[in-house]
Amino acid sequence: VDKDTLFREADIVSVHLRLSDRTRALVGARELGLMKPTSYFINISRGPIVDEAALIDTLQRGAIAGAGLDTLDVEPLPKDHPLLKLDNTVITPHVGYVTEEGYRAFYSGIVEDIRAFCSGEAVRVINPEVLESSQFRGPT
Repeated sequence: VDKDTLFREADIVSVHLRLSDRTRALVGARELGLMKPTSYFINISRGPIVDEAALIDTLQRGAIAGAGLDTLDVEPLPKDHPLLKLDNTVITPHVGYVTEEGYRAFYSGIVEDIRAFCSGEAVRVINPEVLESSQFRGPT
């Protein structure tokens, strides 16, 4: 579906994007204004993807049911930040990716890479040409 239909019809809008020039402020007052009063907005990607002032206004007015935020424009939030005063918003400390499966998938690859490096092998090296440089190998 197109973005407007998504915001207009979804019960939960959950953002999972990397931050780039194209995604900065992708969700603003217009998109939030399309949401149903019974819907929830979730952001576990990057804070600046959402216009935080527009989100705060939307939540303060009760224009949507609530929000779940795992990432914010400023982290940690100042103690007097308006988001902390809202009873329709849950904020987590940027741990939305934390699951046993996620850790296993992420860290098992790192362990394999470290073991390979220590054995003089290269695993998943994006720029393998650097492995041949004298600066990388160090003094001989």
